[in-house]
Parts: sequence; C-alpha cells; structure tokens
Amino acid sequence: MELDKGLVSGSMGMLVMKLLADGDKYGYEMIEELRRRSDNTFHLKAGTLYPLLHGLEEKGLVTAYEGEAAAGKPRRYYHLTNQGRRALQEKEAAWDAYAGAVTRVLRGGACCAGV
Repeated sequence: MELDKGLVSGSMGMLVMKLLADGDKYGYEMIEELRRRSDNTFHLKAGTLYPLLHGLEEKGLVTAYEGEAAAGKPRRYYHLTNQGRRALQEKEAAWDAYAGAVTRVLRGGACCAGV
C-alpha cells in the first residue's frame, strides 16, 4: 500500500529532527536511517531532504557543519539545536494527540467503545 503523500510531508520535519535527536548525521545517513527505522516505508530523496534541512536551519532548529568522512572528502553534518529539541517535543506531543484522536474515530469513538 502506498502512503498518502500529504500525511508524509506534514510529518517529515518531525521525523528528521527525531533522527538528529540521537546524534549528528549527514544527509545520506539520515535517508538510510529513516528507511531502516520505518521498515522500508519511507524512501526520502535527497531532493526532498535538503530543502527540508535548510528550512529547519532557517528556523534555528538545526545547524550544519563540515566534518571529515572516511574517504577524506568533507561531509556536511546536521545537528539538532536546543530550540530544535524543544520543538521536537512539542511536535511529538501534538502528533500523539492527533494520532490518538484519529484512532478513536476509526474505532468508533470513545463514546462508542464496547457498544
């Protein structure tokens, strides 16, 4: 089953920030980690990731820096700022409330449980 792109795009910033909450990462590493953690559900493309990261940077949620790679070519790593950590906590709480409400509606609502 293919995912609704509207659902995915609205949550992608939160998912990328969650990846960075576990430590600094470079772009391809984030793409692969997201694919792995989602059991191959999310296939983020670089053309989607980098504009998203730049937007998070502009908001002060993420910073970037150059780091060395194993092959010697520098890589651009991304770091979640303290402001980004706070924003992630807020987004996770909002997501939990939203997902819970959707689940309740799909299951008949709190008023109808057991009816």
